[in-house]
Amino acid sequence: MCNPMRHSVKSNAISLVLLMLSALPCAGQPRKSVFVITDGEGVAGICRQEQTDPTDPELRQLLTGEVNAAVDGFLAGGADEVVVWDGHDGSRTLSATTIHPRAKLVIGYIGPLMTLDRGYAAVAFVGQHSKAGTGAAIMAHSYDSLGIQNMLLNGKPVGEIEVRAAMAGHFGIPVIFLSGDRAAVTEMHDIVPDAVTAEVKEGLARYACITLSAAAARDLIRERAAEAARKIGSIRPYRIDGPVTLQIEYTTRTSLPVGAGALPGREVVDDRTIRIQGKDLVEAWTRYEER
Repeated sequence: MCNPMRHSVKSNAISLVLLMLSALPCAGQPRKSVFVITDGEGVAGICRQEQTDPTDPELRQLLTGEVNAAVDGFLAGGADEVVVWDGHDGSRTLSATTIHPRAKLVIGYIGPLMTLDRGYAAVAFVGQHSKAGTGAAIMAHSYDSLGIQNMLLNGKPVGEIEVRAAMAGHFGIPVIFLSGDRAAVTEMHDIVPDAVTAEVKEGLARYACITLSAAAARDLIRERAAEAARKIGSIRPYRIDGPVTLQIEYTTRTSLPVGAGALPGREVVDDRTIRIQGKDLVEAWTRYEER
């Protein structure tokens, strides 16, 4: 005759074992953390230089709305964590009082590695602009709109998009998403064709654009960010093999100081151009940041 008590104990034991086995794969999976780099010039509705002041109320409202939409999308697409760096003009635009409640906010200068050595699953750009010298692009520049004329990486003109994508790639981290103007979207796809993008405006000239409304831009960003998060693991990191040569041509207002070439790996080309060598991008970029 069957013992109901024994059957119950056996059934519970089997259920417990099955539950433990089902949890094993999850325990070994890395945390899906998305690192978001923000800027101001690529935000919908921002088309004039005065609008990019980091304390401007409209910029703060527009950028925060796009960032929060992106966070919504990444979380909906399966991300476990979203870390947002306020990367525009001194890290003074975003606030912990208005940022998405499930996001973490990074404020301030975070060094040449940009915390990429912390092991994020993916990198994303929100409000990004294209590199210096790009036509029909809203306020295109490479890192310093007034101080840098051109930036070359192994002889190729670059800006924030390519340098940061390659820095992430050095640590095995892919760029999965970018929102910005049409020129920035094109620049992203040129190096990472599979990246998901949200084109929120079209540049007509340096200070003229056709832009989506704030609401439409947020809807698009939310949708595309969710799609991007679902592609984590299928987009390859963008890598640049060493050795690396980084050449910076400054504007006439920021000519090189005396002794600029004294540090290792540096060569002064002329009064406002310096060439920096490194065994890889991390070394070259670190030497540049030590200027």
